[in-house]
Amino acid sequence: MRPVVRFLSDTLIKQIITEARDILCKLGVEIHNKNILSLLHDYGAHVDRGGERVLLTDTIIDKALETVPRSFKLYDVHSNETHDFSNYNVYFTPGSAALNILDYATKKIRKPQTADYIKYAKITSQLNNIASQSTAFIPADVHEKISDSYRLYLSLIYCAKPVVTGAFTIEAFTIMRDLQLAIRGTEEELATKPLTIFSCCPTSPLKWSDVTSQNLIDCARYAIPVEFISMPLSGFMAPVTLVGTLVQHTAETLSGIVISQLTHPGTPVLYGGSPAVFDVRYETTPMGDAATQMIDCAYNEIGKHLGVPTQAYISLSDSKQLDAQAGLESSMGATLAALSGINNISGPGMLDFESCQSLEKLVLDNEICGMVLRLVKGIEPKEDFPALPRFEELVREKHLLISTHTQKYLREELYLPGPVIDRANRTRWHEEGGLTLLERAHREVEKLLQNYVPSRLSESVKKELTKLMTKEARKYGMEHLSSVNS
Repeated sequence: MRPVVRFLSDTLIKQIITEARDILCKLGVEIHNKNILSLLHDYGAHVDRGGERVLLTDTIIDKALETVPRSFKLYDVHSNETHDFSNYNVYFTPGSAALNILDYATKKIRKPQTADYIKYAKITSQLNNIASQSTAFIPADVHEKISDSYRLYLSLIYCAKPVVTGAFTIEAFTIMRDLQLAIRGTEEELATKPLTIFSCCPTSPLKWSDVTSQNLIDCARYAIPVEFISMPLSGFMAPVTLVGTLVQHTAETLSGIVISQLTHPGTPVLYGGSPAVFDVRYETTPMGDAATQMIDCAYNEIGKHLGVPTQAYISLSDSKQLDAQAGLESSMGATLAALSGINNISGPGMLDFESCQSLEKLVLDNEICGMVLRLVKGIEPKEDFPALPRFEELVREKHLLISTHTQKYLREELYLPGPVIDRANRTRWHEEGGLTLLERAHREVEKLLQNYVPSRLSESVKKELTKLMTKEARKYGMEHLSSVNS
């Protein structure tokens, strides 16, 4: 039996959805995009001609919910299926778009470089419990106008896994689409076997900027999956109560579903977000807070009630170092998320309120993910009945270490973590250097970099990707791509 945790009753879920719909129909949503305003007007929404506020209708919302896919799949650069976002299937992906990286040598947070990103992609390619990569942090040695496309380019060159990404400008979408087409060959093949998920973020409260909403409709036109990242802040930019925050999150996410489905019915989406409570003492948004994690798990239940696959930023920490707080918050979030059935769990590697990535934390989080993935498999009998023969063997042999039953089910029943997790006795631990968690994690980072095998992507495709990216970079004065051959 798969263990499941829930925070909301069906009655409360329905009431939250009803209230959110009422807000969209009577208060409306602010949209700073003329094309979308025209689209919604054509479908019968009331558009305030003096501004950008749109009042939706129940008919429009129902129409969108009828066409939104109940599940979809992701594929790697070689067109192999990697994700099936259906039911309670869960997958992990690193947190995305951090501005900083934690430097192991100095123990200081600093701005990342291209070389850091390449190391990240090489490491992620070998982490078995993290199913996709993200455009995890923003290299500071490239022009800001290409920071989105450049990260996607590096990801596609160095790691075969699908990518969770996004664009901070309208112009970036075209090159990011073309990079994907260079992999898939045709628009039809890209639609059939999606390679990326784009994050599209409404602005709280109840607003869509021109850039984000344009990215949303651009993705819809090419059937590129999107994840809606609504970010209400309880007690600041949202009601202080968790239920009130959930009403706002639901309204903002439903508005995104409407835009995507009216643009292109059947566009794959994830019902996601990155909400947080607001800690008035420090004026911060703690992602590791229990209430933040409860909001994430609860809106996942609302998404599932609506029949939409889900996402959340939850398996991460607000700590500034790889310390006990980092492990506590990340493992608690990962466990709750998986038990709730959040389909795409974003966060591994992240520190400092979603602003920092750590390669050492990423390899630790990979082990947390492995333990959690074992947890959600639950407990099922495997040739355990009748029990008598097994115990007769135990009494006869005095142990079951080499039993056929043990050898058959050992790896399936038990998750055996790598060397980042200390399971040696104290004598052996001392003999092997008495390493701390951080030291073990860094040793694993170095080992993965040494063992990296270049992507099997064909040289012709790699050249096409580099040609596209170089052409884009030259628009902004970069004659050569930074450190790509490192």
